[in-house]
Amino acid sequence: MTPLLQLTGIHKRFGQVEALRDVSFRLEPGEIHALLGENGAGKSTLMKVAYGLVAPDAGTIRVRGSEVHLADAVAARRHGIGMVHQHFTSIPALTVAENVALAAGWRPVPREIRARVSRLAEEFGLPLDPSARVEDLSAGLKQRLEVVKALASEAALLLLDEPSSVLPPDEAAALLETIRRFRTRGIPSVLITHKLHEALAVADRVTVLRRGAVVHEGPIAGETPASLATHMLGTAPPAEEPPAPAGGGEVRVRLTDVRAARLGASGSALHAATLEVRAGEIVGVAAVEGNGQRELLRVMAGTARPTGGQVTLAHPVSFIPEDRTAEALVGEFSLAENLVLARGEGAPWVRGPWLDWAQARARTRELMTAFGVQAPGPGARAASLSGGNQQRMVIAAALERGPRVLVAENPTRGLDLRATAEVHARLRAAAAAGVAVVVHMGDLDELLALATRVVVVAGGRATSLPPGAPREVIGRQMLGGPA
Repeated sequence: MTPLLQLTGIHKRFGQVEALRDVSFRLEPGEIHALLGENGAGKSTLMKVAYGLVAPDAGTIRVRGSEVHLADAVAARRHGIGMVHQHFTSIPALTVAENVALAAGWRPVPREIRARVSRLAEEFGLPLDPSARVEDLSAGLKQRLEVVKALASEAALLLLDEPSSVLPPDEAAALLETIRRFRTRGIPSVLITHKLHEALAVADRVTVLRRGAVVHEGPIAGETPASLATHMLGTAPPAEEPPAPAGGGEVRVRLTDVRAARLGASGSALHAATLEVRAGEIVGVAAVEGNGQRELLRVMAGTARPTGGQVTLAHPVSFIPEDRTAEALVGEFSLAENLVLARGEGAPWVRGPWLDWAQARARTRELMTAFGVQAPGPGARAASLSGGNQQRMVIAAALERGPRVLVAENPTRGLDLRATAEVHARLRAAAAAGVAVVVHMGDLDELLALATRVVVVAGGRATSLPPGAPREVIGRQMLGGPA
């Protein structure tokens, strides 16, 4: 059988970094193919080659057996290749329908494109409001829009780069079912994911990259999370520490009857939230998307104003937002420039109205070494880094402020096993040093492995549970049920 997509002998170098080394990959008709590897292994670069966004230094691309030259994404779409990118590509100020029409090249007839988007979204089980502005959508709905945009171009195959990284467990499971439906309708997929259970649940075959080269390829039947992790890392995966005991230090965050408006929309998101966070704690915020956790986190981080109640915070406060490319980093700025922005006033390189850039660059280099950020140097553009290295830099900048409170929203989103373990270790170390840590994660099991106690947010109300609360109790409360 002729592969639908075949890449052979692909090489790609960015400066001194060899991103891809003699990589060969094939997608067969009717299959779901998992593409795995650590952050920076070359997965996204390989798919960008297949989508015409990156020109390979060597190698060939074939679609349905015929060699093609993909000068850009438009050429890739002409060959029936659609891609869902790791980071959102929609224009926030435009509506859902306008973004889909722009991506697919449809005529700008408002009523017509709204109807087409509605039909397409319902056909594939991905409902969206065509008239909604993208800037008002949750992260989960933004990701759904990215899938619909790819389908709107009449894709015959889909390249999915971390499509579930921002989704809560129920929405991630629904997305996997959608990918299965793509297969039954003759649309095969390449699935890049760091969630090994997803690959095991839906994939037929797997290819693993390590440091830009293929180290494993074959059927996924018989593989386990441990075996896949070993292929990815070259060794057994790192062991996680158990949750640390709850801290008993001073109160660093106190919310009393706090109310807050829904971000980017009308109505109330929080209703009389009351809770405390003490020094040395890691308080996990468990919630299903859209229940007020985004607003709660931002109130505790001091980036959103409450509409009622009292908020007391011990400053300085650092915030690690869910979308690092939209809220934490300026992609076109250098790492040093991003650190200067994140650190703000009071940094040692601030000299009245002047900045000591030599000192800022030197400190950036020190943090890159301490946090394992792989980049050519402090002058590297943030957008040029892999997701894992971007997140390491975001966390380094957050901790550089010497916070007394650290609020983290899905800090391991899109990260591989090793990088996830590093983030967990950094948060544990911050708590051990006396920082009050508040963290939200879409994966409840990951949250329970890290947090010393849990606060459930459901229907805009926050409920503090005692340390060691059973998973079943937490799950029921997340869905609005009794304890």
